[in-house]
Amino acid sequence: MNAAMHSHSPASQQGSTTTTTGVSADVIGQSHQRSASFGLRESDTPDFSSPLRSDLRNALDDNRFLFQHAAPVMETLYDQIANTHSMVLLTSARGMVLHSLGDTDFLEKASRVALTPGMDWSEQSKGTNAIGTALSEQEALTVHGNQHFMNANKFLTCSAAPIFDPYGQVIGALDVTGDQRSYHQHTLALVRMSAQMIENHMFADIFPKAIRIHFHTRSEFLGTLVEGIAVFSPEGRFISANRSAQFQIGLPFSALKAHTFSSLFGIPISSLFELFSGAMSAPKQLVLHNGVTVWCRAKLKSSAPWSVSHGDATVSADAAQAPAPAATDEPKAMPPRKPKLSTLQYLDTGDPQVAAVIHKLRMVAGKDIPVMILGETGTGKDLLAQAIHGDSPRAGQPFVSVNCASIPETLIESELFGYEEGAFTGARKKGSIGKILQANGGTLFLDEIGDMPKHLQARLLRVLQERKVSPLGAGKEVDVDVAVVCATHKNLKDMIARGDFREDLYYRLNGLVVRLPALRERSDFELVVRKILKSLCENGQNIHLSTEVLDLFKRYHWPGNFRQLHNLLRTAVVMVGCSGNIEVAHLPDDFLEELQLTPPTHVLPMARFQDMPPLVTLPVTPSEMKEASQPDGQRLQDVALTAMAQMLRLHKGNVSAAAKALGVSRNTIYRKKDLLPPGTL
Repeated sequence: MNAAMHSHSPASQQGSTTTTTGVSADVIGQSHQRSASFGLRESDTPDFSSPLRSDLRNALDDNRFLFQHAAPVMETLYDQIANTHSMVLLTSARGMVLHSLGDTDFLEKASRVALTPGMDWSEQSKGTNAIGTALSEQEALTVHGNQHFMNANKFLTCSAAPIFDPYGQVIGALDVTGDQRSYHQHTLALVRMSAQMIENHMFADIFPKAIRIHFHTRSEFLGTLVEGIAVFSPEGRFISANRSAQFQIGLPFSALKAHTFSSLFGIPISSLFELFSGAMSAPKQLVLHNGVTVWCRAKLKSSAPWSVSHGDATVSADAAQAPAPAATDEPKAMPPRKPKLSTLQYLDTGDPQVAAVIHKLRMVAGKDIPVMILGETGTGKDLLAQAIHGDSPRAGQPFVSVNCASIPETLIESELFGYEEGAFTGARKKGSIGKILQANGGTLFLDEIGDMPKHLQARLLRVLQERKVSPLGAGKEVDVDVAVVCATHKNLKDMIARGDFREDLYYRLNGLVVRLPALRERSDFELVVRKILKSLCENGQNIHLSTEVLDLFKRYHWPGNFRQLHNLLRTAVVMVGCSGNIEVAHLPDDFLEELQLTPPTHVLPMARFQDMPPLVTLPVTPSEMKEASQPDGQRLQDVALTAMAQMLRLHKGNVSAAAKALGVSRNTIYRKKDLLPPGTL
């Protein structure tokens, strides 16, 4: 660090801690509330009692894998902050200090506030501090001076980053702590990069039999700290990805678990082996599922040439003699893992409707009761399905997702049920086991089940009833054990009435029916935005929404729900760079144009009504109401739908404007959207 790092006076830090440290006042405020709820007081004296040697020894044994990869990085980090009245600390996931390096002049001060190995720096023990709060928030942050909860710690400035293991779980934290007078804004960036370096080092050791893909949009960044690393089994099943890979792919760890190599990189994994078959293969270009072109290097098993074919995958000669490694290929030196937090708990962000859904799902967890998820497109039905699987006894087995709407009708039968070699023209050699058998022992997620062709519904029903599947051309049945989760945005009961969906299949699938609310109906919008930004800003960025943008977001009706919000924020994050706040200028033009078309909340001027085409008059007399209520007519609904369609066409699909003109709520229109003419919404 250069001399400029010492130029910040204490006065310059007062009154602007949020901007200076890059952590929001909300995060600090919530942490202070948690600290008080733990029974701590600001005037408390830190615990000076010496830790038991056995406790520290046990913690070091439990965290041996973390320590062996973190220690060299800590040395490098300390070299960069030497002589700045600071120290580097490594902690466990629970906040216990495992190892420290520090300037001699600062170590005495550190010992006065229990900054020594064996001591507990969780929020429960020390209140708001960088280590404990970073572990609680699962994000890198700085806690400066008076932002600490306990008075005894307010002379400190601490910058900490959580360290994630290759399974996506927090395994510990890296921290730089120093005298607040020596604080420098670049410290947090150094800590972030060092934590990421530790994570990348762990990837190199933890999956000895897996395939590692190293990639980046620029070839010169391959082999550097910012390269993405994704790990797959020899069959192409996703195992893990570092934070840079998640950022480039545009999906969080939880969503990636439903993918395969081919669904992410667009080619079968056998083609990967052909591309990198040479001993010194140069980087190759591949296209990610989101259309981004990346340069790749593949780390294949080097002990034997890749030659023996197994379906989609090609494995080495020696690997073919042994069972294929599981999707969670265990590390060589990883200690026993603690139970991970419930993935359903992760989705519970405070909205009462979502909380009620999660409560119902927990009551049937592990009972193998089929679950049907209803909700508009983009409301997160796929994420909820993954959470159901993640909290079930089948969590260690495959989660296989099939989108019935995205697979051509001519291919869905072979994709779902599999086929034998030569079953039809163009069938690949060795055949394919199909999605149902891929999910054997785990969970099969049938997304957009309402789009499954009618002739295949009977075959699926038979599989669910008899627990057997017959691949095309096989002439035999294979036992299969799957838990089934399905989802749809369609009204299946209406489809049954029209003869488009089998009633017996419907009642086989709807053991428990839950409905996810649309984004506009949720009370936890701001927290949802924070979580999405957190998943998008994992390369050292710390980005927030400006007040103006947040107000615009709250006005908007979000027809595409979370998918639309995620895509909009992803674009804005790229636009913002490292400026810190997403402003109106960072939002797409089409989004802003749609907002401008939304009328103000007061009554529309008469001139607007004069330009409208005549609307169908709703029945108002008792006789008309009686006629409209007759089962064979349903005249009232038809008239209302016609009025809605006309108003939506007038307002170019803007639901908010149409609802205000009709004097109804937006939800009324959205509930009827499947009954409106195609193209209205």
